[in-house]
Amino acid sequence: MNVVSLFNGMNTGRQALENVGIKVNKYYSSEIKPYAIELTQHHFPDTIQVGDVTKWKEWDIDWKSIDLILSGSPCQDLSAAGKRAGINGSRSSLFFVFVEILEHIKKLNPKVLFLQENVGSASKLDVGIMSRALGVYPVRINSKLVTAQLRDRYYWSNIKTKETMFDIVTDIPQPKDLGIMFKDIITGGYVERVKANAMLQSDYKQFVKCPIKEDILIKKRISKGKQTPNLIQDNEIVRTVNQIEMERLQGFSDGYTSILSKAKAGSLLGDGWTLPIIEHIFNFIER
Repeated sequence: MNVVSLFNGMNTGRQALENVGIKVNKYYSSEIKPYAIELTQHHFPDTIQVGDVTKWKEWDIDWKSIDLILSGSPCQDLSAAGKRAGINGSRSSLFFVFVEILEHIKKLNPKVLFLQENVGSASKLDVGIMSRALGVYPVRINSKLVTAQLRDRYYWSNIKTKETMFDIVTDIPQPKDLGIMFKDIITGGYVERVKANAMLQSDYKQFVKCPIKEDILIKKRISKGKQTPNLIQDNEIVRTVNQIEMERLQGFSDGYTSILSKAKAGSLLGDGWTLPIIEHIFNFIER
């Protein structure tokens, strides 16, 4: 397949294609974050970096040859964790750039496949706007089925669809519940949560630990009305998840992000896709 991946992040789409046995010919990545590009090129040196998504008309791509376009357009304006500016917010409105590119490819290749992902806490209004723009309504899948974290997301795709009385909907079935618990993925210590909270890009800028008796981190988060991070009691300290545990929460192999600092890895993992979910969706691509 020839693939264009917008907001490519840590290249989860490419890894998922490889993992389900779909051969990639050319993979074009639109990404501007330097350490995301570094990680992508480390694992897949043949990735073609094309830069800023808003400059897509300048890209040297044979658009009619594109078989699949991927988009994880920014969710900050849609998420309950953000300021709720909505789909027309300064960051989440980049979704409409994806729509422009998709429509351009469709004129040249009507059979092009697409996948768009965004947060499960998006408002019904925004979900409706996005669905009408794409001509298909999403499936809602929580990563808790295949990993140890709660991560509720919408996925819009024409990889597999069905028609209802009024609409076309994404017809990807729910993956099998693998029963992976938070305690199953930690490298040491004890956790009270059955499942970890959804990883957030902002939560893992540094390794945080403090004496159990003080529990400073929890008190600070609660006092600010914020989601408490995923904490682990490890001997005489309470700590946040380490880099390997973050990788496992998103379904990646241990050490996948080892060329990066924990802060940079956490930024990409917290803002990225859950690898086993994308693999599950790609398994429905006709070979």
